[in-house]
Amino acid sequence: MLSLGSGHVCQRKALILCLKQTVQYYTDRKTPVYACYLDLSKAFDLVSYNILWEKLSNEKNIPPEIVSMFGYWYNNQKNSVKWAGAFSDVYTLECGVRQGGLSSPSLFNLYMNRLIEGLSSTKVGCHIDGVCINNISYADDMVLLTPSIAAMRKLLKICEEYAMAHGLKYNVSKSEFMIFKSRTKTYSSVPHLTLCGMPLKRVNSFKYLGHWVTDDLKDNVDIERERRALSVRCNMLARRFARCKDEVKITLFKAYCQSLYTCSLWVSFTQRAYSALRVQYNNAFRVLLGLPRFCSASTMFAEAHTDGFHAIIRKRSASLLERLRGSTNGILRALADRWDSPLLGRWLSLHVSSAM
Repeated sequence: MLSLGSGHVCQRKALILCLKQTVQYYTDRKTPVYACYLDLSKAFDLVSYNILWEKLSNEKNIPPEIVSMFGYWYNNQKNSVKWAGAFSDVYTLECGVRQGGLSSPSLFNLYMNRLIEGLSSTKVGCHIDGVCINNISYADDMVLLTPSIAAMRKLLKICEEYAMAHGLKYNVSKSEFMIFKSRTKTYSSVPHLTLCGMPLKRVNSFKYLGHWVTDDLKDNVDIERERRALSVRCNMLARRFARCKDEVKITLFKAYCQSLYTCSLWVSFTQRAYSALRVQYNNAFRVLLGLPRFCSASTMFAEAHTDGFHAIIRKRSASLLERLRGSTNGILRALADRWDSPLLGRWLSLHVSSAM
């Protein structure tokens, strides 16, 4: 698991960053990258208790009392189904960790750790400065990265064998693969990839952890996603809190409209897409506070002591760079130390241009 600090959002950003930077490293060197997005079917529900308790017992830093507590808790839980006001007979569960439970993600990560270790130990797939980056995982979401079809087939076979041994099943209909283009090269004829005997669908874009990744690494699609989401949030606030004071509206705007999820990872985009998001951000503030349509954006944000669009982008980028350089993870450190990274160039240009 990669981490840039506390919080699931930081962890997701770290994984998206790792994916895009690894692909960019290879495509800049005229080498295509094959990416396979794997989807486990009902992953949390199929966790075998016997295997899970064995894995917990083998962990040196987990006291046996904790293992016994989890075992007693899960093995003695009672369940029933409510339908039309009536309850079914009480029954017990023989597998599966609790959906929404605080400990469930950690238990599932422990359940999948050996797969991640097995994939990395093959040394097959993408590498940067000697660091193997052939799989990127977040709970039940996994991406495999290789520079060749043969390497991808080997990693897929390892995943299939692990799933079979641990009672898991892959959803082939939701698992897809993508070929990241090497500059202007096209790949019309590509050997088939299969998962559990079924062919995988090839796609040109994929929504990974809420961020749209395309085979040309352009960010226009993801910027449009954020623009639409911002429009929805703004309309909701304007409708529900129309009678509130301006101080309340500004607080709500900061909480719901300034997140701009993964904006710090945008590197390659058209000015049209970027400007559309900026205009949407400015109009959202105007609508919420009932300001004139053509009033000065810089003035209204200054008077409200609120960050404008460009200030938000700079702050998000600086925060991610600081977390990246302070991370103890070997993969993130390898990416942070590369001065030829387009992402680092983007971050530097944001702050240099603002200082001039």
